[in-house]
Amino acid sequence: MLLLRQFLMEWKLYSRERVSLFWAFAFPMRMLLGFGTIFRSGSGPSVALVVTQDAAAAPGGRDLLAALAKTPVKVAELPAGEAEARWRKGETSAQLDRAGDGFALRVNSYLAAQGQVAAQLVQEASLEAQLHREGQEPRLLPVRVESPGHAHAANYAAFLLPGLLGMNLMSMGLFGVGMVNVSYREKGKFRRLAVTPLPKWIFLLGQVLHRLTVTLLQSALMLVLGQFAFGIANQGSYVLLTLVMALGTACFMAMGFALASFARTVEGYSGISNAFFFPMMFLSGTFFPVSSFSPGLQFFAKILPLYYVIDGMNQVLLFNNIPRALGDLAVVLIGGVIIFVLAISLFKWRGE
Repeated sequence: MLLLRQFLMEWKLYSRERVSLFWAFAFPMRMLLGFGTIFRSGSGPSVALVVTQDAAAAPGGRDLLAALAKTPVKVAELPAGEAEARWRKGETSAQLDRAGDGFALRVNSYLAAQGQVAAQLVQEASLEAQLHREGQEPRLLPVRVESPGHAHAANYAAFLLPGLLGMNLMSMGLFGVGMVNVSYREKGKFRRLAVTPLPKWIFLLGQVLHRLTVTLLQSALMLVLGQFAFGIANQGSYVLLTLVMALGTACFMAMGFALASFARTVEGYSGISNAFFFPMMFLSGTFFPVSSFSPGLQFFAKILPLYYVIDGMNQVLLFNNIPRALGDLAVVLIGGVIIFVLAISLFKWRGE
């Protein structure tokens, strides 16, 4: 009965903080809707190319444009003066100019990621146009775009959803647990708690159960949104997916308790927690695949607990790769136990 009352009290206190409710529920759903809508046609922004009218009028120019029409490149044909003005403003990632009876391609060094993709597609289209002029038909390899888990969603949101779920779990542990407990210690609430009949384990377990239900409710809403807005269907087991999320939540809660022992003030904890939060957010596969990183960054990413939480959800939700998901789950469990033992050894009620 005491545990139930403490659990309900935690919910009552939490529901009074409208800003917390927004960040917990509305913000991640808006991120999923926003990125999923922006990149609805694929995994990233479209490839743009500026072609000057002089280049289009050069010998073979129309053949090249016809070949480019078969690619994902979005071509903007502009007068040379207007194209040059856009280039000088830094608005163009790649531009095709006329050079004598041929072409010259420029790539903006500040937008090299987009420009290099455009340049590669232009080179391929140029070779195809040359073969056509020589009376030959290029033999292109067939390309099929599909999800490894055979899901119907080909949207970036399908990749983003597990990352946002993992980021929510981490935020709840580091900020919803760690920062709250630093605030309690700073305000002397733990000292007052020590002289009440409420057992300490009831207080802590009430917090844990409240945070766990919040994260599971967050995750359920995100999964429903992904299903109805973008057709992201769970390819694996809901039981295993829930287990990954529950253990991930427990792991980050333990991390929050452990980090809280190193700070006497909320301001101090903010710096400590952000030193862990941001590297994990950007290097654990939340927004970008870890396989695209350098070998050194990949090694660093794979020692972060969030990597295994997100990968575990990916393996269940998108790929239905149960053996790998179980391996990720084992790593999260072992890491969570180690962090929990560390948190117990460091945790202080009175802030000495």
